[in-house]
Amino acid sequence: MIQYCEFDSPFGPMLARAEQARLTGLWRRGQKYCPQPQEDWQPAPALPLFSILQTQLHDYATGLRRTFELPLSFSGSDFQCRVWQALLTIPPGETRSYSALAQSIGKPTAVRAVAAAVGRNPLLILVPCHRIVGRAGHLTGFAAGLDLKRRLLQLEQTPSRP
Repeated sequence: MIQYCEFDSPFGPMLARAEQARLTGLWRRGQKYCPQPQEDWQPAPALPLFSILQTQLHDYATGLRRTFELPLSFSGSDFQCRVWQALLTIPPGETRSYSALAQSIGKPTAVRAVAAAVGRNPLLILVPCHRIVGRAGHLTGFAAGLDLKRRLLQLEQTPSRP
């Protein structure tokens, strides 16, 4: 069963989706590729997983948390899943270029395909696609907007609070 929750977060209105007690989607409302709840999705605002997600997002936004501890599940092609897994290895406060990410998965000539997979990341913030920048370090496309990307990167440059 697919469950979902819509909620306000420090990053704007969000839509979260879960299946079998694992998060399968997190989008900022209005971002590129944000789906609309489907007929087979069940609203579940009281699901403990969604409560934990909201708490961790709040803690991340206030500097109390640098990483997330949530069960995630990817639904995509094998290639996309490899890219999304590789994103999880980039530490908070660091960035990588699309070409460095392509090299890290053993596909150095697949930079455009890597960029497309990054753009389709279904778990905004949790799978840190915001840590991917252009070759010269400049900010490039981000499905939820460059303002949010800039904010997330600045947030990660701030030392975490105890």
